[in-house]
Amino acid sequence: MAMMVLPREEKLGQDEIVLGTKAVIQGLETLRGEHRALLAPLVAPEAGEAEPGSQERCILLRRSLEAIELGLGEAQVILALSSHLGAVESEKQKLRAQVRRLVQENQWLREELAGTQQKLQRSEQAVAQLEEEKQHLLFMSQIRKLDEDASPNEEKGDVPKDTLDDLFPNEDEQSPAPSPGGGDVSGQHGGYEIPARLRTLHNLVIQYASQGRYEVAVPLCKQALEDLEKTSGHDHPDVATMLNILALVYRDQNKYKEAAHLLNDALAIREKTLGKDHPAVAATLNNLAVLYGKRGKYKEAEPLCKRALEIREKVLGKFHPDVAKQLSNLALLCQNQGKAEEVEYYYRRALEIYATRLGPDDPNVA
Repeated sequence: MAMMVLPREEKLGQDEIVLGTKAVIQGLETLRGEHRALLAPLVAPEAGEAEPGSQERCILLRRSLEAIELGLGEAQVILALSSHLGAVESEKQKLRAQVRRLVQENQWLREELAGTQQKLQRSEQAVAQLEEEKQHLLFMSQIRKLDEDASPNEEKGDVPKDTLDDLFPNEDEQSPAPSPGGGDVSGQHGGYEIPARLRTLHNLVIQYASQGRYEVAVPLCKQALEDLEKTSGHDHPDVATMLNILALVYRDQNKYKEAAHLLNDALAIREKTLGKDHPAVAATLNNLAVLYGKRGKYKEAEPLCKRALEIREKVLGKFHPDVAKQLSNLALLCQNQGKAEEVEYYYRRALEIYATRLGPDDPNVA
C-alpha cells in the first residue's frame, strides 16, 4: 500500500500572511454580498404565501452572514496586529541601530579616555621631572652663589683649608692640634681631586650644622647625594665624599649609628674605586675610628686607626706630619684602654716627627 507523502508545512512570512488575509477579506466580502442578495427576497414582504422552506433558508443565510462578519472582523484584527508588529519591528531595528551606534561611540570614548590618561601620565611625569630639575637648579644656584661669595675670601686666605681627605674638620679633636695642610689636593688623594662644588657644599653644611640648622643641612646632603648617584652611580669617589659629609652631620647630631653606616659605605666605595692603600681610605678609616671612640668603642677603633697609620706611612712616609697626627689619635685610643706603654711609644714617635719636620718651637712639640 503506497503511503501518501504530505507536503512539508512551510512557515509563512508576515507579508504572505497579510496578502493571504487581504485575499480572504476580499472573498468574504464577495460571499457576504452574495448571501445578502439571497437573503433579501426571503425577508422582503410579498403578496401571497411564502414558499415552503423559506424560513429555514433565511435562518441558514443569517447564520452564514454572522460567520462571515466574524471572519471579516478577525481578518481586520489580523491586519491591525500585523501593522502593529511591523511598527514594533521597525522600532526594534531603530533601537538596534542606536545600540550599535552607542557601542561604537562607547568604544571611541574608551579609546579617547585611554589616550587622555596616557597624556595625563606623561604630563605628570614631565611635571615631576621638571620639578626635580627645578629643585636641582635651585640647589646648584645656591651652591654657585656660595662659590661666588667664598671666592674672594679664599684668595685672601680667610677660609681655613681643612684636611680634604678627611672632610671632618674637627675629627682630630682627640689630638693636641690640627696638622698643617699636606700639599695640593691631587697630591693628598693620589690623583683623585675633590670637586670644588663638594668643597663648597661641605663648607655650607658646616655652616648650617654650626647654627644647629640640621633640618636644612640633612636634606641638602641627601639631595646632593641623590643627584650624584643618578649622574655617576653609587660606586663613585664623589659619592663616598658626599657620604662623609652626611656622616659629619649625623655625628654632630649624636646619631653615631647612622654615621657609622654611611662611613662604612664610603669606605667600601673608596677601597673599590681608589684602592685599599689610598689616602682617602686612610681618612675614612680614621673617621670611623674617631666615631667609635666617641661611642666608647676604643677596642674596635684601634685596628681601624692602626690600618690608617699603615696606609699613611706607606703613602706619605714615616715622618710626615699627617702620620704624627694619626699616631696621636692612636695614642689617645690606647690611653682610654689603659695601655700605658703603647701610649708612650706612639706619643714619642709623634713628637719626634713634629720636632723633626716642624721644629722644636712648634705648638705640637711644646
